[in-house]
Amino acid sequence: MIQASLKTKLYPLALTLAAVLAAILVGLILVAFFAKDFGGAISAFMDGMVGSTYAIGASLNRAVSLMLVGMGFVFANRANLVNVGAEGQLALGGIFATAVALYGGVTGLPLGLAWILPLLAGSVAGAGWSGIAGYLKVRRGTNEVISTLLLVFIGLLLVYWSVQSDVLLRKPRTDSATLPESASIPDPTILPSLTSNPESPLHIGLVIALVLAVIVWILLNKAEIGVRLRAIGLNETAARRAGIVAGRDMFIAMLVSGAFSGLAGAIMITGEQQYLTAGFTSGYGFDGLVAGLLARDSIPGVLLAAIFFGFLRSGGLSMEMSSGVPSAVVFIIQGLVVVFIAGASRFLDKKG
Repeated sequence: MIQASLKTKLYPLALTLAAVLAAILVGLILVAFFAKDFGGAISAFMDGMVGSTYAIGASLNRAVSLMLVGMGFVFANRANLVNVGAEGQLALGGIFATAVALYGGVTGLPLGLAWILPLLAGSVAGAGWSGIAGYLKVRRGTNEVISTLLLVFIGLLLVYWSVQSDVLLRKPRTDSATLPESASIPDPTILPSLTSNPESPLHIGLVIALVLAVIVWILLNKAEIGVRLRAIGLNETAARRAGIVAGRDMFIAMLVSGAFSGLAGAIMITGEQQYLTAGFTSGYGFDGLVAGLLARDSIPGVLLAAIFFGFLRSGGLSMEMSSGVPSAVVFIIQGLVVVFIAGASRFLDKKG
């Protein structure tokens, strides 16, 4: 009995690892096709991931945003809700975090409130943005995949508007060459460094993400809200008949999911970027969804997938700059991971 249970748990893990390795193998073939010097390209890739203290810190910082988005996806997915709008929620989080950091009068506040309040503002903004889709789902029956996806485009355009408009967040123009971006946020609103090494960009966002991961795991696996969400996800009609207020819990799930993405956007601004610019989201919202899918509804899985993709991104950027191999190879690998995982899932379903 124990051996059968162990096989049941290990078999999906083995297939997942096989899918990841297969995607990496295809990626290596593409690198060999594009690179003039295959060895040099792989060396640049490794240097970008773990070649220095800076590289490791930057990779982990990238992973933080992916962790948060992935956890939000898993939280909503527990109720069978598919929030694909993380990119837009991340954008709103960045806008509001920048606004509070620049004009919220927080720079003189004690106890770290100067950087905490922009993070809270970003979380609230992301929750509000996903709450629109949650309301439409609960009250109007609108498919959340469609509504969250459409809200992405509006969110990204709001970022563009914010940095283009002189009455919003664009920094004062000094000449015609002034870039459309916000002013740099004040030093007190920047996230504290996690190490004493001045070469490392690693910030306290990693601790925040790990603490939240523990909280979310407890909520989903040990708390009543997790039981209710699972019941809704398995059979919404049966859950309603059992006395669960499904609409309320679904709306809460969407709010929490958006709050995590908004927090990711706020951390991107108050962490390494430190100013708002059009396109600052850089696809992190979609990459975080991939991490959530790869995790197969597991919070520890989200953390591992986010770290994998974070380091993968760093390596891809370094490889592109040093060897001329398109960093799009990384996105191809991520896409193949999803395709292979989907294929593995169908195989598991047939086996079951």
